[in-house]
Amino acid sequence: MVKYRRIQLAGGTYFFTATLHDRRANTLTAHIDALRNALRQTQEHRPFDIDAVVVLPDHIHTIWTLPEADADYSGRWRMFKSLFVRNLTRNPVGSESPTQVWQARFWEHLIRDNLDFQNHIDYVHFNPVKHGHVKRVCDWPWSSFHRYVKQGILPIDWAGSGVSDHCVRYGE
Repeated sequence: MVKYRRIQLAGGTYFFTATLHDRRANTLTAHIDALRNALRQTQEHRPFDIDAVVVLPDHIHTIWTLPEADADYSGRWRMFKSLFVRNLTRNPVGSESPTQVWQARFWEHLIRDNLDFQNHIDYVHFNPVKHGHVKRVCDWPWSSFHRYVKQGILPIDWAGSGVSDHCVRYGE
């Protein structure tokens, strides 16, 4: 059995990708409320900051910053995935077995510096366009991009030009 080596840095900032077992499923976006509740519950029990997040039908990308004296992101992912599956068990997803919702592991990358942080935030926000779900970043509803726009960090037409008058605005 392969032993995975993970860098665990207390107070670290990490980029993560977690993927569904069935890459053709749309479980995450179809059950966005269950996903949000699982994430919120995890944060309440095991605090961390969400610096960026995007939810696609079959995977999620997120950047978390852990508390200063804490490096246990694996425990948070276990809790989050488990809570989401429990929500699905209460509200079944067609023929999909709730125990087979997630792939067993997740991808993790320790953010090294400000440039790495910015590059990963851009990657998170641009991902729906990359996968062909939308043509403009601003049209994907399940993204922290809208928080960044609301806070004045990014313009509504980020990663595209002349689209601000036509973008659907979320969270306003």
